[in-house]
Amino acid sequence: MFLLASASPRRKDLLQAAGFSPVICPSSIEEKPWPGEKPESYALRMSYEKAYDVATSESRSLPVLAADTIVVLGDQILEKPRDEADAVRMLNLLSGQTHQVMTGICWITHTQDLLTTWGEVVSTSVTFHSLSDDAIARYVATGEPMDKAGAYAIQGGAAAMVKSTRGSYSNVVGLPMERVTALLKQEGILQAQGPGSQK
Repeated sequence: MFLLASASPRRKDLLQAAGFSPVICPSSIEEKPWPGEKPESYALRMSYEKAYDVATSESRSLPVLAADTIVVLGDQILEKPRDEADAVRMLNLLSGQTHQVMTGICWITHTQDLLTTWGEVVSTSVTFHSLSDDAIARYVATGEPMDKAGAYAIQGGAAAMVKSTRGSYSNVVGLPMERVTALLKQEGILQAQGPGSQK
């Protein structure tokens, strides 16, 4: 058993589809880059801070998995949009461009002291088709972009906007399952055997 320091239904669904049953325990830390902080460093720091926040606030001595996903265009970090106008701005920036989706992952276990046993950033390249103003407006009007980094969900209404991907698809959804599954197996976290599990 382990704690997932995230309220993201997408991360929960990815883990459950792979046969894992995390205990959901969201972190309450503020997500904000430091001045001049590189995107990769920011994603990794956020995942560590989320994991540490949950690991130090829970009475149960369970291991903690945390992740932070950001969309990066050039050196610009595109997180969740503030409002619809911000979502439109982000999608216009991504239109016809190739960007990176970076997920920082952190795994903390309890010993006599807290010990971070694993941390990594996984990056996937995503290329968008050129998007019309109408297509962007229709998508934003659905409300789907509002809680998504970069203002889009590749597994949802934005699927048709994506021209190509290079790297882990599930990373763009919110969790690079190839790496996470290997980690959990290495740490002795067993997958449930049933209709929803994958081997």
